[in-house]
Amino acid sequence: MAFADWRCFLRIQLSEHFTFKKLLLFVAPSVVMMVFTNIYTVVDGLFIARYVGGTAVAAINYVFPFIFILGSVGFMLGAGGSALVSKTLGEGDKERANAYFSMLVYVTVGVGFVIAVTGALCVPYIVELLGVDGLTYEYCVLYGRALLASQPLFILQNIFQSFFVTAEKPKLGLVITACAGLTNIILDAVFVAGFGWGLAGAAAATVAGQVVGGVIPVIYFACRNGSLLRLTATKLYFGALFKSCANGSSEFLSNVAAAVVTIVYNHQLRTLVGDAGVTAYGTIMYVVMVFYSVFMGYAIGSAPLIGYHYGAENKDELRNLFCKSLLIISVAGLAMTAVSEGLAAPFISIFGYEEELFDMSLRGFRIYSVAFLITGFNVFASSMFTALNNGLVSGILAFGRTLVFQIVSVLVFPLFWQLDGVWSAIIFAEFFSLVLSAAFTLSFGQKYGYMGRKKVL
Repeated sequence: MAFADWRCFLRIQLSEHFTFKKLLLFVAPSVVMMVFTNIYTVVDGLFIARYVGGTAVAAINYVFPFIFILGSVGFMLGAGGSALVSKTLGEGDKERANAYFSMLVYVTVGVGFVIAVTGALCVPYIVELLGVDGLTYEYCVLYGRALLASQPLFILQNIFQSFFVTAEKPKLGLVITACAGLTNIILDAVFVAGFGWGLAGAAAATVAGQVVGGVIPVIYFACRNGSLLRLTATKLYFGALFKSCANGSSEFLSNVAAAVVTIVYNHQLRTLVGDAGVTAYGTIMYVVMVFYSVFMGYAIGSAPLIGYHYGAENKDELRNLFCKSLLIISVAGLAMTAVSEGLAAPFISIFGYEEELFDMSLRGFRIYSVAFLITGFNVFASSMFTALNNGLVSGILAFGRTLVFQIVSVLVFPLFWQLDGVWSAIIFAEFFSLVLSAAFTLSFGQKYGYMGRKKVL
């Protein structure tokens, strides 16, 4: 990219008119940030698979849904809060926007500590309920307690991913995320491969990365900076907090439901093929999440734009953003499906599994990746309604997509196609979700102004 383009990117503001080039430049840091976040999660998986073994990968896949459910508070406050803050900025009230922002960060820290203590105490009981025993049980408790201790940092890292975009500093958010990821990767190599600390070393590396990702943004926003947002003295705005939680409920439901779905997948796979199926699913999800993060990154990057222009009542720009987003998501979905199908074998082979587990993971990934053709539209639809401060519709879409349709699909289709029914369940779930997303999008198009003819002056 030319230097002049980067200088233009640095000056992009929420209030501008967005061409394709400007829109892609603005959302690119959020996309790269999310991709990078998931890549260093994959690196974690690689070190664990190669230096600890498949049992440890299975253990992480058992316990991670529980950790993710608790950490979803950050996604809820980040998505719902950034929508409220960006709308307030669009209305021209910067002082109140900063007050809301500060309150949400402080509440996040407090909630994070409560979750960390409660979660660490509950981990052994949760693992027992899952029916896990032996070495897998020990790995689950070890990894779960280590990551739950860093929940305040994990939640802060999640919430700042959204607020850096709202503050018109997506590039800075990308740099901090990259630093957190590199910290994790380097320490994985040192602790796991070098010192031979096994799963404990991988957990320590993850926590260290979260320290970087959670603490540096607090320092930045607490000091005088050139962004739209800064941490200030504030008070508890119950109405704003409730609205942020309600508006971000779709993101919360999405993540909670995704965790529940993982538990159901694990149960189905364990019933069909044992722990090997759980390991294969964990491997597939490591790779899938890198691709999925492209859609999540676009949603995070574009949501503040939609929220701002909604607050400013600029329906022409809402239409512009909506139409361009649909085209970008279409191209991205086609590209990701082609890449994942063509490079499936190299992606799976890096985990170093024996032939039977490799073949199982490869077939599952190739079937699962067909859903990329549809997934982006559903992610964007839910994010768009969150940005429009319509938490109810966003929640319905998230609940339907990630819980109802996926659970029904993964319970029903294996009755007909056994293991292939588990892998293909996501395709049917995304299709049914697309029908629901299209219905709501068409129904509210005129109300919010993102559909219809442009005004002729």
